[in-house]
Amino acid sequence: MHSFDKDPDHIAVEQVLRYARERLLMDPIPLDGPQTEDYLRSAAGQTITAAGLGATRAMELFQHTLAPACLSTDHPRYLSFIPCAPTREAAAFDVVVGASSVYGGSWLEGAGAVYAENQALRWIADLAGLPEEAGGVFVPGGTVGNLSALVVARHTARNRAAEAGTGARPWRIAATDNAHSSVVSMAAVMDAEVCGVHVDEKLRMTGPELRRTLEEHGPETFFAVVATSGTTNFGVVDDLESVADVCEEFGLWLHVDGAYGGAGLAAPSVRHLFNGIERADSFILDPHKWLFAPFDCCALLYRKPELARLAHTQEAGYLDVLTQAPEWNPTDYSIGLTRRARGLPLWYSLAVHGTDAYVEAIEGTLDVVRHAAREIGQRPHLELVREPDLSVVVFRRLGWGPADYQAWTDRMLAAEFAFVVPTTFRGETLTRFAVVNPHTTKEDVTAILDTMG
Repeated sequence: MHSFDKDPDHIAVEQVLRYARERLLMDPIPLDGPQTEDYLRSAAGQTITAAGLGATRAMELFQHTLAPACLSTDHPRYLSFIPCAPTREAAAFDVVVGASSVYGGSWLEGAGAVYAENQALRWIADLAGLPEEAGGVFVPGGTVGNLSALVVARHTARNRAAEAGTGARPWRIAATDNAHSSVVSMAAVMDAEVCGVHVDEKLRMTGPELRRTLEEHGPETFFAVVATSGTTNFGVVDDLESVADVCEEFGLWLHVDGAYGGAGLAAPSVRHLFNGIERADSFILDPHKWLFAPFDCCALLYRKPELARLAHTQEAGYLDVLTQAPEWNPTDYSIGLTRRARGLPLWYSLAVHGTDAYVEAIEGTLDVVRHAAREIGQRPHLELVREPDLSVVVFRRLGWGPADYQAWTDRMLAAEFAFVVPTTFRGETLTRFAVVNPHTTKEDVTAILDTMG
């Protein structure tokens, strides 16, 4: 018997599936909370041993000690950062993806999975108004999506410069300080420089300010502009139409980071905010944020996928059977070679529910945030910092400083009542609600605001 074949009765499989079923059907979901390392060392002890703990003990440790020390991001009162609240169908199908050992990197090995993923990508591309030939891949998250897209942008810009015989090797990216933190991180990985674009009174990047930045530093030194359709801190959508005009004028690649906010494309009430996104050269959207998919899932789309294929295809003798084939191989369109079929849970949920249900759910979260804004406006001790564009609302509690916000956060978390953390903006400590969970209600929001005195 192989050393792994110690479980002829498949106890481990049964216990894992039983736990998964119970967790998927929990109602209500526990918020839980973090524990100290000392506590976990005492409660769990050494979990990796020479002989193994056995299936029963290992599952007991996870279920009763380790899992409760993790916050439930799908709890309806988890309103910090950007939560993850997958549909039950999407979360359940993630188990299938893991159990099926599907390799999602090539058509040869995973044609059925790639076909299904591409249909989900097509729905997103259609929401953005991208052309029929647009396409891409699901990658782990927005950071990898942004990095992959900008590698293509630089590769394309330098190839064009070489063909023109200018000898230029552009190294700059234009973005605002409201852009996601990953833009600066990935620029460091690429040895690129981020040049800041001033925002307008609505905190948006605009065409005139972008032009000013390009002309100040020299447009020939830039290879891409990163606009945002839903900033993480405020949910701001840049003025994509005017930004696209300037990118077209200077021949620059326009990348739109819609990791959080891009799902708003599906909501008729806010769709107008995204006008101009159809002119993007690349675009990302994280379904694990506001499209109700499980971690980790970022949709990366290109207007002209063949440019991404030129930049990302890995060449090796053992890969010739893939790279010389005409079929769609997802790994040709992003950083990395090995990939799981991470888009399948989204595909399954879309196939089960239909896209109309997604539109309704996204509009529902927007309605909850508008209720929150009204409630804040009616309370004399609270003040909106900015009217929300999407499903993030930022506000201040008058008279509070950083320690007050933190103490409030700690009290609610200790009671497993809600998870709402402070944020900062231009040196001031504030707080915010990020509502992407369709199970978050107006009553949830009102109850949290009531705790602010």
